[in-house]
Amino acid sequence: QVQLVESGGGLVRPGDSLRLSCVGSGGTFHEYSMGWFRQSPGKEREFVATISRAGTMKYYAGSVKGRFTISRDNAKASVYLQMNSLKPEDTGVYYCAARGPTVTGTYYTRDSEYNYWGQGTQVTVSS
Repeated sequence: QVQLVESGGGLVRPGDSLRLSCVGSGGTFHEYSMGWFRQSPGKEREFVATISRAGTMKYYAGSVKGRFTISRDNAKASVYLQMNSLKPEDTGVYYCAARGPTVTGTYYTRDSEYNYWGQGTQVTVSS
């Protein structure tokens, strides 16, 4: 059973940056594709970014491409989301998700494809 714990959320102003972290335990982290999703009040959970098990393949939602960067450190069983130029519409609860074990070079953009989820961390962007 994989457990995921997110951290790094907070209250920031438009244009600021935040770095979210997600630490995994209880599984072979390097065999899992990882993703970040977010959910705003009154909205469906939406895909943000995903990364393959070795970190060689990445994919972003159009709304964050060029501003957010997903990365991972398998030695630390961690995945990160660097968020720059934050906008009020980026506000929401951000969830880390894992799917696996998977084959090399695969990533997933639908929440139904993920096996495990963290509890979420709140990001609020407001002036």
